[in-house]
Parts: sequence; structure tokens; C-alpha cells
Amino acid sequence: MTAVAINHLFGLPETIEKLILPISRSGEGNHESRDSSNNIPIDILESSKEYIFYLDIPGVSKSDIQVTVEEERTLVIKSNGKRKRDDDGSEEGSTKYIRLERRLAQNLVKKFRLPEDADVAAVTAKYQDGVLTVTVGKLPPQPPKPKTVQIAVS
Repeated sequence: MTAVAINHLFGLPETIEKLILPISRSGEGNHESRDSSNNIPIDILESSKEYIFYLDIPGVSKSDIQVTVEEERTLVIKSNGKRKRDDDGSEEGSTKYIRLERRLAQNLVKKFRLPEDADVAAVTAKYQDGVLTVTVGKLPPQPPKPKTVQIAVS
């Protein structure tokens, strides 16, 4: 499978998501934008044995992250966690943010269509130092099976 075809498969759900979800304008309303999950950095690597997804999700608890494989070979990564903030604003002289750029999506949902050679039974995930690593094994290549064609007699 070519790199272009793989990129197309991995990016299809995100493309659909961008078309469906409204685009939020930065600086309006809450610090958390509705589609801020599209801003979460992700790297996808392919080796001969596996696909590896790296997502930066700093400041959340491992228990707040869910990784599932749904119908149609879709890898779903969700996080409902909130990052602990250092400003409480409850008493005089307390600290407060004057600039907040390192935001985290409150309800992160990332979906990726897995290629046909992905082994959905061999998915593992680990969360360390704010980076979620999801590894999806590959199925061994299947040799093409010859097909016998019946010849019709007329």
C-alpha cells in the first residue's frame, strides 16, 4: 500500500469531522474551543510489522484516556480529562494566568480508519510523560489466491 493511500485512509475521519463540526474562532468565549481536538499533535509511523500512533496529551490521568477499535476498523482515542490548573483565583494574592496557550481539549476524540492489513486484535497503548503511544500490529501479507473462471459453452 502506498504512503498516499495510507495517509488518505488515516485522515478520512478527520476530514469528515472537519466538515461536520463548526470552526471555532480563537479568542472567543471559553479558553477551550469546540474543535480543539484537531490541534492535538499526532505522529503516525509505519514499519514492516506495525503502525504506531503518538499523541501529545499532557496533564491528564491515564484513567481518563480510552482507546478502542470500533466497527469498520476505526481506531478511536478519547480523553475526558481536565488538566489541573495552577490558578485558583479564590483568595486575594492568588496566582492567575495572564496567557494560556498550552490548552487541552476537554473532550478529545480522534478517529482513524485502519488499513486492511492492520490487526485489530493486536492493539496496545501506553501513556508516559504526556505522550500516548498506540501500537497496531500488522497482519502477515496474504498471497493472492488464483481464481478459476468457468467457461460457458454456447
